Amino acid sequence: MFKCLSIFAMAMMIVSQAFCIETHVFVRARAKDAKFLGSSIGGAHVIIRNKFNQQILAEGKTAGTPGNTAQIMDTARGRYALMADAAAAKFDAVLNISEPTLVRIEVLAPANHRQSQVNAAVEMWVIPGKHITGDGVILEIPGFIIDILSPRTHNYLRLSSLNSQPLTIQANIVMMCGCIIQKGGLWNGDKMEVKAIVKKNGQLLQEASMSCVADNLFEGKLHITEKGEYQVTVYAFDERSGNTGVDIVNFVVL
Repeated sequence: MFKCLSIFAMAMMIVSQAFCIETHVFVRARAKDAKFLGSSIGGAHVIIRNKFNQQILAEGKTAGTPGNTAQIMDTARGRYALMADAAAAKFDAVLNISEPTLVRIEVLAPANHRQSQVNAAVEMWVIPGKHITGDGVILEIPGFIIDILSPRTHNYLRLSSLNSQPLTIQANIVMMCGCIIQKGGLWNGDKMEVKAIVKKNGQLLQEASMSCVADNLFEGKLHITEKGEYQVTVYAFDERSGNTGVDIVNFVVL
């Protein structure tokens, strides 16, 4: 009897698979106030699950270009005008489904920058054979990618060398899509608030303002007069878009 049930279950599975229809869903990750996350920044990791049983239906990374700047950033774009051109980064998810399926589309982005990575998700019904292409499903990724370049992590510095000149704090800051932040540019570094919050031995010591000195590069000065264990938190904030980003480094002064 059990053998018959097993054969019946397998037969039903084969029949069900035979009626599955390949359904394409384009998934894109767009940096807030910027462009698509594509190959140049390492893409965005996409997972599509069946909402009811959590089965993974498709998984992969977005690939392609960040897209056309004018086409994406032009606020006068019409209601149904496409934001993405043919080369703009996407993940072409192919779902094999036999009936309308409620799915959860999850994006982890940027895929290769874990300290800046955020999770965005949306749930929607997908109908067999009804492809969702064109712009597809666009998930917004807020924030900045921040990498503190100086001081280096767990670097040991001599107080004697810091008495004559301040310590330079440097951070590389880019949009989540990799778009360039520069003085006076479309993503204007002069309009962003960037600061370093400094702690010594766990206690707040001071804040130092940082300014854009080159493409994606922000710099500030820190006056150190005592030995100790230091932590520097660099944050960026754009009041116009609400984008934020943070990186943290620890170092020691002997």
